[in-house]
This record gives sequence, structure tokens and C-alpha cells, in this order.
Amino acid sequence: MLELRELPGNVLAVRFSAMASPCELLLAPLARDLALELGSVVAAEALRIERKFSRYRDDSVVSWIHQQRGCRVRVDDETALLLDFAQHCFDISDGLFDVTSGPLRRAWRFDGSDQVPATEDVAKLLPLIGFRKLSWKSPWLELPPAMEIDFGGIGKEYAVDRAYDLMLARCPVPFLVNFGGDLRVSRPLPQGPWKVGIERPDSERRAVMMLEVEYGALATSGDSRRFLLKEGTRYGHILNPRTGWPVPDAPRSVTVAASSCTEAGLLSTLAMLKGRNAEEFLETQQVRCWVFR
Repeated sequence: MLELRELPGNVLAVRFSAMASPCELLLAPLARDLALELGSVVAAEALRIERKFSRYRDDSVVSWIHQQRGCRVRVDDETALLLDFAQHCFDISDGLFDVTSGPLRRAWRFDGSDQVPATEDVAKLLPLIGFRKLSWKSPWLELPPAMEIDFGGIGKEYAVDRAYDLMLARCPVPFLVNFGGDLRVSRPLPQGPWKVGIERPDSERRAVMMLEVEYGALATSGDSRRFLLKEGTRYGHILNPRTGWPVPDAPRSVTVAASSCTEAGLLSTLAMLKGRNAEEFLETQQVRCWVFR
């Protein structure tokens, strides 16, 4: 269901929910019926990607792949594109960014409680993790028994970029696509740059910094809403797939600016996975970033 609102600064917002996140298309002034039409295109694309790649849906491509474990199957072009990107992420991160780490959810429940799993419960899941254990050569995939594919770490950013591309061909005015805080901007508003707030962890969703964005993308990774807390130790939800445990000394959140949302999301997640070396890693990437600890 779409909601159309006029925001301060004469900006139109078309809002909806998808991928367990609040989503919106922000637009410079134009006719309200056209704004709703464009919002419908963006919402339809977000929901299409969610339906296709969600691990929670029985009718998704991911569920179909899981049903074919142990068999060599041919995947469609879009799924092959994401698998190629997942392999790239795995290779450049030396195995830290791994879309096969889903089985760790069986041990970890990041619900704010103190229920940290036993070491042996985590250890027994590690043999089920590792992208190199897949047989993947586009478009053919074989998923070993009991292993999983989970595109959750790249799906929302990919959806932002897909929606952005659809808008470029249709939208006559500057726009901003925002899916759960991951966003991409086409060009400045007539009155100047877009104003984008960055939250500090534990600030009750209040913006503590305001950025001016003329074009490009922002993506944020963090542990503000998914964590465990036991005996004063906080366990964030970003796990090292090689150990099965949360990354020690990781930042509370990392926001990265890049040319695409997919690139920004990859870099922000990799920075979290680098733990105490997050800032050093981001410096080598020569990107604008904002790190909170």
C-alpha cells in the first residue's frame, strides 16, 4: 500500500514497506498522480526482488535452490548475476563475506537477550559454510546437502540500484530511492543537495549528523537493533563465517558513500567484518565514510 506525503522543502514522498524495512521514493515537485505512478514502479521492483530472493518464502528462487540440494541446476540470468557478485565478495574479503553463512542462524538469535550459544553448537555448523564448497560456474549451481544460500547481505542494496535504474528511464525530476536507510540519489534538488541524516547507535533513531548529497549512494551496516548482551559484553549480529562468532571490536555502525548502493553496502559490511581495523580498511578504499564505535 502506497502513502503519498508532502515533506518540508516541497519534496514528495511515496512510502511503502518491503524487505522488512520502511521504503520511500522522494521526488522533486511534480504531479501527484505521476508521483504515485513512479512510486508504484519502485514498490513493485522492491517486492519483486523480495519475492524472488527471500529465504523466508517457499516460492522464492532461494527456496527452490535449497530444495535441489545435491543436484546440478541451471539458474536464471539475474540469480547468476547475484551469485557471481557473491563469489566476488567472498574472494576479495578472503572469505569474510560469505552468502553461505546462513546455517549460523540455527545457533544465534539476535533478539537483545543474553542467550549466547554454546561453543560446540556453533562449531558443528562450520562444516556447512564456505562458498568454495559450492559447485558454481554460471549458470550451473550445485548446493551441497544441508548448506544454504542467503542473499540478505546484498539484496536490499541491489534492490535500491535496480529501482534507481528504472527511475532513470522514467522520472523527469531529481529523485532519491531509500530502502531502510540504504539509498541512492540521481541529482540535486532545484534548491540544492538532498539532506540525509545519519543516526548514532543508541540515539533512538535521531539523526546526529546531516549530510548534503548531490548524487551517488549511501549504505549503512551496524548492530543497533540486532545483538545479544551478556555480562556486559555485546555480541553484534555480523558474524565471522570462518569462526561462527561475532566480529570482536567491530564498530557499532559504518556508513559509506559510493557510486552505487551495492558498492556502498559491500564496503560498509566489509568494514564491520574488519573489526578493530575497520577505519584502516576504509582508508585504503579511499571512500567517504562515517564510523561510530
